[in-house]
Amino acid sequence: MKLSYILFCSLYFLSPSLAFADWTQFRGDAHSTGVATATLPEALDVLWTASVDEGIESTAAIWQGTVYVGGLDGQLYAFELDTGDLKWTYQANVEIKSSPLIYDGTVFFGDGDGFFHAVDAQTGKKVWMFQAEGEVIASANVDRGRIIFGSYDQFLYCLNAKDGALLWQLETDGYVHGMSAVTTEGALVAGCDGMMRVVNVESGKEVSQTQLNDYVGASVAVQNGRAFVGTYGNQVLCIDLEASEIVWRYEHPKRKFPYYASPAVTETHVIVAGRDKMVHALNPEDGTVLWTYVSRSRFESSPVVVGERVFVGTTGGKVLALDLKTGEVKWEFVVGADIVASPSVTDGKLIIGTTDGTVYCFGRKAN
Repeated sequence: MKLSYILFCSLYFLSPSLAFADWTQFRGDAHSTGVATATLPEALDVLWTASVDEGIESTAAIWQGTVYVGGLDGQLYAFELDTGDLKWTYQANVEIKSSPLIYDGTVFFGDGDGFFHAVDAQTGKKVWMFQAEGEVIASANVDRGRIIFGSYDQFLYCLNAKDGALLWQLETDGYVHGMSAVTTEGALVAGCDGMMRVVNVESGKEVSQTQLNDYVGASVAVQNGRAFVGTYGNQVLCIDLEASEIVWRYEHPKRKFPYYASPAVTETHVIVAGRDKMVHALNPEDGTVLWTYVSRSRFESSPVVVGERVFVGTTGGKVLALDLKTGEVKWEFVVGADIVASPSVTDGKLIIGTTDGTVYCFGRKAN
């Protein structure tokens, strides 16, 4: 017991990132699963709010006690996780819609002018900047020091994390809006060309293609050798990565609306929220419906699974917690403004931003 306690204390003080389940990128992990490793209390209170000069569509990143949020005013904000106090701001060129990635003490994100920024996470000072030829809404992913992101110039880029040097670029046939998942198979990119590509991260060479037939604005989620994504053709697809074939398609029999939000995927559930004002829970094996939840408002926010609950925001200004097994509402909070950003989760706290420029931190107040 004594040795275990000493080891815990050493890890806590020498490496704070090991003491907390940080949320360092969009969808929480490189596979884009949208599943949190942290826990949340059963009942959630507003612990603090903070303001951004204009709206927020960017999902927050959380790292070592700091919350990083991109604003439509073109600024990256760093707030104290415990208090919501502003630590620093960094001025980009124009609006920031991409969600920040934290890697090796650096914040990476793109802006609407096509600039991709690397910023010191502690000080907010610029480390380097790279310019694409189209706006960068896609959030970045990382693999062994390689930063991967897509642009509206129809390219997928890979940069050296240290200095921003271009390692390779791959041309697609449409805008790239979503984050590329990174797996042992490679980087998975789906975009407005209706294609899902698997790309070798080291060489930038295309490994395989799967024809999806519809635009994709969401990020692809990967679980057990399969990729899951919603399309603008009103369908949710499951793709076998080894065979490069679509295993199943799901389409609601009546409500025909596109999917903008990215799915969350566990061993037992595919959770996808749509512009059809519904959250759909599907069996990952065959796409059969496990349950649906019907809202009064559209879903642009991507759901996040925390334990046995699904958290998601609505364009009607609600943050919801649904039971993972049944879809029953377990908790809700009205923020009064549209929510496009997705939840971010660290131990005991949930962070989400709204289009009126408010950052909310939910948790449990001490008695």
